[in-house]
Amino acid sequence: MASLDPSATPSRPRLVLSLGMGIAAISCASIFIRCAQGHGMPALSIAAWRLVFACAVIWPWAMIRYRSEIRAIAGKDLGLLVVSGVFLGLHFATWIASLDYTSVASSVVLVSLGPVFVGMGSWLILGERPGMGTIAGLGLATAGSVVIGWGDLGAGRNRLMGDILALAGAVFVAGYLMIGRRARARLSLTAYIAVVYGVAMVTLLIMVRASGQPMLGLSPAAYGWAAALGLVPQLVGHSTLNWALRYLSATLVALVTLAEPIGSSLLAYLLLHESITPATALGGVLVLTGIALASRSEGTR
Repeated sequence: MASLDPSATPSRPRLVLSLGMGIAAISCASIFIRCAQGHGMPALSIAAWRLVFACAVIWPWAMIRYRSEIRAIAGKDLGLLVVSGVFLGLHFATWIASLDYTSVASSVVLVSLGPVFVGMGSWLILGERPGMGTIAGLGLATAGSVVIGWGDLGAGRNRLMGDILALAGAVFVAGYLMIGRRARARLSLTAYIAVVYGVAMVTLLIMVRASGQPMLGLSPAAYGWAAALGLVPQLVGHSTLNWALRYLSATLVALVTLAEPIGSSLLAYLLLHESITPATALGGVLVLTGIALASRSEGTR
């Protein structure tokens, strides 16, 4: 992990290749989740085990190499990390739960509204007024989410509930990225993710306990898929995004995640034989176009 925190800004090719690897890893998440669900693991348990397996790998390394840095984190920064970790835990809880109700395509497209919420948050919280491109992109993305929700409405209340949960996941991931952009400027990658992933894990374990969902007694295959989820999309995917937050704005990092719906939907179609409805396809095009327009406007500004 130390090699991911050089003192100098990485070259453009390295940024592109690293982010490409991260998005490829994150695109596998919905497939691993579907497989864990298929072996009887509930949504909150999947989310919690994802962070448990990730922390089991990162914490020993962090305690050996970064203990002094973690202990020296100032109170204000520690507060930011705690909030960021809670947002990350809530993001996984809502998004993974959405896959119980709606398709992979609808879920990942709607949760990709995160960049738009980053732009809105920057305006409302940080006082950064959006440009016309951002406003137009927000309108397109909102229209796309309405199209997806309208199409899923005819498929029953469960599909619509899945859409709402995915949208909630987009809001939480936006907060996670915005806070991470500030905190990462003063911390190494390993120290940052050790604390944030740990807080997210505790948040999810509390939610699992409160819901009564089981953490133990499930099939070995379910734990295998949860371990894959923690090692690939979490440690490789999310850690790469957190690494990039030191060098790029939260909006631009969020823009890169627009490739995830394409990869996830394609994998779901090829491996899980999930069809992509016309409403999801049209709404997805509108959402992704709107997010790209808004993010490009923010990046230019």
